[in-house]
Amino acid sequence: MKNIYNPADYPDLLVGLDSPDDAAVWRLSDEQAIVITTDFFTPVVDTPYEYGAIAAANSLSDVYAMGGKPFLALNVAALPDHLSVEVSSEILRGGAEKAREAGVVIAGGHTVRDKEPKYGLVAIGFVNPKQLINKSGLRDGDLLVLTKPLGMGVTTTAIKQEKAQEPHMQEAIDWMSRLNKTAGQLAVEFGVRGGTDITGFGFLGHASEMAEASGMALSINYSAIPLLNGARKYAEMGIFPGGAFDNKGHFEKTITFADLDEPAQMLLFDPQTSGGLLFGLGQEKLDEFTRRAAELEQPFAVVGNVHAGAGIKVQ
Repeated sequence: MKNIYNPADYPDLLVGLDSPDDAAVWRLSDEQAIVITTDFFTPVVDTPYEYGAIAAANSLSDVYAMGGKPFLALNVAALPDHLSVEVSSEILRGGAEKAREAGVVIAGGHTVRDKEPKYGLVAIGFVNPKQLINKSGLRDGDLLVLTKPLGMGVTTTAIKQEKAQEPHMQEAIDWMSRLNKTAGQLAVEFGVRGGTDITGFGFLGHASEMAEASGMALSINYSAIPLLNGARKYAEMGIFPGGAFDNKGHFEKTITFADLDEPAQMLLFDPQTSGGLLFGLGQEKLDEFTRRAAELEQPFAVVGNVHAGAGIKVQ
């Protein structure tokens, strides 16, 4: 999108249209800035309550990804006339209870009529400008840390096609419903400056944005990347959402693959719903980070590293 403002005219707008990040950040003082973002989407699972919870977790994720703490939200919903009150209520209840888990108050919202349900939140949080995390903050020598497995897109597509196994469905729901709250807390605690959450552009799409914004190259170790248990099976069946092929077409020109077959490559472009955080961690902090993550019961995997250069190599 072409800028419609001159960033120099708004020095307190720390993150806006000139940045690839998914939230806007406005400085209130030297110690506090406000983060605002919104996201909503059509159902990814069949159960209304879980759909609401996943949509809320996803909407709050951008605040956590930038090192912030969400505190206030508004519902955004598009609901068909034929949808029963019970179903609509369950969607909103799922979102409200997930927000409560995050310590967030849903203070209102807006609904419109539409042919297909859509739900999400406008989320607002605070961040210390000195602790702000964005896509341009990767540093030479950082390790790349990922906090959730990949495979949400292929698994939810398998659910829609009625080809997903029950254990795989539940595993995907559990991960998508999981807040990035603890992962964001760890990132701030360990002084992370470069990071994002993995959502619609898939792992390699968002990693490419970070590499370009930071002026760095990335080396990715595919064998270290965690996957949902059914993801490889569904990938081999070709059960991908259309966005995976769009991501591949858009981002693959800067990516080199070494001996990865097509299903493996496509899993790295698979759009994620409420995916994990991906951020750069100083190598000297890994041991203490590992101890602290275990203490907070936060899973993670070291999936690559940052170095001088350009582009991404996956091996």
